[in-house]
Amino acid sequence: HYGIHMDMLKDTQRTCAYRDAILANSYMFKDKVVLDVGCGTGILSMFAAKAGARKVIGIDCSSVAEQATRIVKDNGFENVITVIRGKVEEITIEDKVDIIISEWMGYFLLYESMLNTVLYARDKFGAKGVKLFPDRGNMFVCGVTDEQYVTSKFKIWENVQGLDFSYFKRLAYIEPLVDTVDPSQIVTNTAPLFSFDINTVTVDELSFNSKYTLVASHDTEMHALSVHFDTPFTAGHETIVLDTSPMVPPTHWRQTVLYLYNPIRVAKGEKIECVMSMNPNKDNPRDLDIHVRIDFDGKYQSSHFDQDYRLR
Repeated sequence: HYGIHMDMLKDTQRTCAYRDAILANSYMFKDKVVLDVGCGTGILSMFAAKAGARKVIGIDCSSVAEQATRIVKDNGFENVITVIRGKVEEITIEDKVDIIISEWMGYFLLYESMLNTVLYARDKFGAKGVKLFPDRGNMFVCGVTDEQYVTSKFKIWENVQGLDFSYFKRLAYIEPLVDTVDPSQIVTNTAPLFSFDINTVTVDELSFNSKYTLVASHDTEMHALSVHFDTPFTAGHETIVLDTSPMVPPTHWRQTVLYLYNPIRVAKGEKIECVMSMNPNKDNPRDLDIHVRIDFDGKYQSSHFDQDYRLR
C-alpha cells in the first residue's frame, strides 16, 4: 500500500489544500483536541500539531497506523499525536474532540468514501460545535466529446474478426471511467449536481436525484458526462477549496466519465435536459448505482433515453 500513500502525498492539490486550510486557520487549532479519521501516514495529524493542537488522535484501520506512529516520532510530535489502529466505530476516545479532519473523498466523491465513518465520528466523539475540515461537498457535471475513446473501447465490439460482439459493447458502458478530462473536450456549461453540508448531513441524505440542464457551447457530438467535485474548508476565517475540476491541475481523483450509449449531436446553444440519481447498490453498498435520464430535441436529432451505470 506504500504506492497508494505516495500517490496521495504527491498529489499537491490535495496535500496543499489541507495544509493551507489547517495552517491558515491555526487560531482554531490552538490548544484543541483534534481527531484525524483515516489518518494514513499521519500528514494531516502533523499539520494539526504544527497549528498548535493540544492533542491529536489519528485513527486508521490498516497497518499503515504502525508506520504513522514511527513517522510522528521521527518528526517530534509523539507528545501531541497518538495513532490508533482500529475502526472508528469500534474504539473508545476519552476526550470529546473540537475538530475532525479527514481526507474521506472517493472517486465520484462518494465511491468507497469514508464519509459515513466521518459522520459517525462527528455524532459520537464531537464536542458541541465540533468543526469539520472540510465541511462541504459539491458535485458538478458537464458534457464532453471523446470520439477516440468511443471508437477504441466501444465500437470495436461491433466487428471482431467479422463477428458481432455488440453484447459486450453494451456491458462496457455500464462501468464509468475514472480518467483525466482535457479541458478541450468539454462541450457544455458545468452544472451543479449535488451539494451537502458535512456538519448536518446524514448517511441517508447522501443518495440523490438531481435535475440539471446542459447547454452546448458549439456544434459538436457529446459522447459522455463528466463528474467532478470540490470540498470547501469554510469553518475558519480563511476559506480554502480543494477542487478536482478538469480546469485545474489534475488530482489523484481525476474525473468520473459516464459514456452515453446514444451520443448526442448538438448545435450551439441547444439545451439537454438531464436527471442523474445515485444510490448505494442493494447487494453491495460499497458499489454505487447511477441512473441517467436524457431528454433532448435539437436541430440534428431528438434523443430520449435512460441509462444505468455501476461504479465498482
